[in-house]
Amino acid sequence: MNTACFGFLELLVALPFMGLGLLGFAFWLWMLVDCALNEPSQGSDKIVWVLVVLFANFIGALIYFFVRRPQRRATLGR
Repeated sequence: MNTACFGFLELLVALPFMGLGLLGFAFWLWMLVDCALNEPSQGSDKIVWVLVVLFANFIGALIYFFVRRPQRRATLGR
Protein backbone atom coordinates (compact mmCIF):
# COMPACT_ATOMS: atom_id res chain seq x y z
CA MET A 1 0.00 0.00 0.00
CA ASN A 2 0.93 3.61 -0.35
CA THR A 3 2.71 5.01 2.73
CA ALA A 4 0.91 8.35 2.36
CA CYS A 5 -2.34 6.53 3.06
CA PHE A 6 -0.96 5.26 6.38
CA GLY A 7 0.04 8.78 7.42
CA PHE A 8 -3.44 10.11 6.72
CA LEU A 9 -5.12 7.28 8.63
CA GLU A 10 -2.78 7.72 11.56
CA LEU A 11 -3.59 11.43 11.61
CA LEU A 12 -7.32 10.68 11.62
CA VAL A 13 -6.83 8.36 14.59
CA ALA A 14 -4.57 10.82 16.44
CA LEU A 15 -6.75 13.95 16.03
CA PRO A 16 -9.33 13.06 18.69
CA PHE A 17 -6.57 12.27 21.18
CA MET A 18 -4.83 15.55 20.43
CA GLY A 19 -8.13 17.35 20.94
CA LEU A 20 -8.67 15.64 24.29
CA GLY A 21 -5.14 16.54 25.32
CA LEU A 22 -5.72 20.17 24.41
CA LEU A 23 -9.00 20.26 26.33
CA GLY A 24 -7.32 18.64 29.34
CA PHE A 25 -4.51 21.20 29.24
CA ALA A 26 -7.00 24.08 28.98
CA PHE A 27 -8.98 22.73 31.96
CA TRP A 28 -5.78 22.28 34.00
CA LEU A 29 -4.66 25.82 33.20
CA TRP A 30 -8.10 27.23 34.07
CA MET A 31 -8.07 25.49 37.46
CA LEU A 32 -4.51 26.61 38.16
CA VAL A 33 -5.34 30.25 37.42
CA ASP A 34 -8.65 30.03 39.32
CA CYS A 35 -6.87 28.62 42.35
CA ALA A 36 -4.04 31.16 42.23
CA LEU A 37 -6.34 34.17 41.85
CA ASN A 38 -9.43 33.29 43.89
CA GLU A 39 -8.28 31.05 46.72
CA PRO A 40 -8.05 32.97 50.02
CA SER A 41 -4.55 33.45 51.41
CA GLN A 42 -5.37 32.25 54.92
CA GLY A 43 -2.70 29.93 56.26
CA SER A 44 -1.09 27.74 53.65
CA ASP A 45 -4.27 26.56 51.89
CA LYS A 46 -3.61 28.55 48.74
CA ILE A 47 -0.06 27.26 48.39
CA VAL A 48 -1.12 23.67 49.01
CA TRP A 49 -3.92 23.79 46.42
CA VAL A 50 -1.70 25.45 43.82
CA LEU A 51 0.91 22.73 44.37
CA VAL A 52 -1.72 19.98 44.15
CA VAL A 53 -3.05 21.32 40.85
CA LEU A 54 0.44 22.03 39.53
CA PHE A 55 2.06 18.69 40.32
CA ALA A 56 -0.91 16.32 40.03
CA ASN A 57 -1.80 17.83 36.64
CA PHE A 58 -5.23 16.84 35.32
CA ILE A 59 -6.10 14.68 38.35
CA GLY A 60 -5.20 17.54 40.70
CA ALA A 61 -7.34 19.92 38.65
CA LEU A 62 -10.27 17.51 38.87
CA ILE A 63 -9.83 17.17 42.63
CA TYR A 64 -9.73 20.95 43.02
CA PHE A 65 -12.76 21.41 40.74
CA PHE A 66 -14.98 18.88 42.52
CA VAL A 67 -13.74 19.19 46.13
CA ARG A 68 -12.37 22.62 46.95
CA ARG A 69 -13.91 24.97 44.39
CA PRO A 70 -17.55 24.33 45.43
CA GLN A 71 -16.59 24.84 49.09
CA ARG A 72 -14.86 28.13 48.30
CA ARG A 73 -17.74 29.38 46.18
CA ALA A 74 -20.26 28.51 48.90
CA THR A 75 -18.34 30.30 51.65
CA LEU A 76 -16.90 33.27 49.73
CA GLY A 77 -19.34 33.58 46.89
CA ARG A 78 -16.66 33.75 44.20
